[in-house]
Amino acid sequence: MRALARLSQRPIVADFPQYGFALENAGQIVGVVLTLYARFPGLEGDEIRCNISSWTVDEGYRPQAMKLIWPVLRQRDVTFTNISPAPATLKANKALGFRLFSHGQFAFLPALSSVRKSCRVLEVRPDLAELAMLSDGERYIVLEHAALGCISLVCICDGVASPLVLMPRRILHGLIPCAQIVYCRSLADLSRCAGAVGRFVLRRGILLCLADAKEPIPGLFGRYFANRGIKYFKGPKPPAPGDLTFTELVVFGP
Repeated sequence: MRALARLSQRPIVADFPQYGFALENAGQIVGVVLTLYARFPGLEGDEIRCNISSWTVDEGYRPQAMKLIWPVLRQRDVTFTNISPAPATLKANKALGFRLFSHGQFAFLPALSSVRKSCRVLEVRPDLAELAMLSDGERYIVLEHAALGCISLVCICDGVASPLVLMPRRILHGLIPCAQIVYCRSLADLSRCAGAVGRFVLRRGILLCLADAKEPIPGLFGRYFANRGIKYFKGPKPPAPGDLTFTELVVFGP
């Protein structure tokens, strides 16, 4: 119910469904797929992404599962993501044309990275003057994610401003607080700002951060876990590793 309530508050994108699709039999819902659409302004025009979430069908209707997903995937100008594939669905993902955009996760301790003297970290708020140093699309991302409960930051190093969005979460049965990287301009940007960001989030009790990656991230002190938290996409433009904007992790919570 919390997930549906959150979806009801999200802006509707063009003619796409606000919630998703349901599979019905004799007046009963026997399957559902939730679709989280978002519009991203870009230099080459708007990009539309759809995070597919909660694709499930009651056991007696599993042969109909593909019929439930086809109305979603036939939209060829949309980039689809699946960031939490169940092990039993991996073959179906590949059969539907999904490809990996993240092969594992990198766990790192940002506070152990060196801090440049010129670096400073500012928490995003609507009246923050330094927001003018970001592009229109980046301003939209950091402001929207701050409203959704993320930690949205502007990192300024050597006069260059970089956006960064983190989602507080807990791992190891809820025992360890950490932060998942939801958006960064690039992993190189993340590495450059890590020391200053680490000291900022340390004041909030966060020592550990997680970033989706294909390999260890240079310049960060941590460990790479292959085949952990793998993520798939299908469509014209794969998301960059570390880009989980407007996905179920943010909208529904970790």
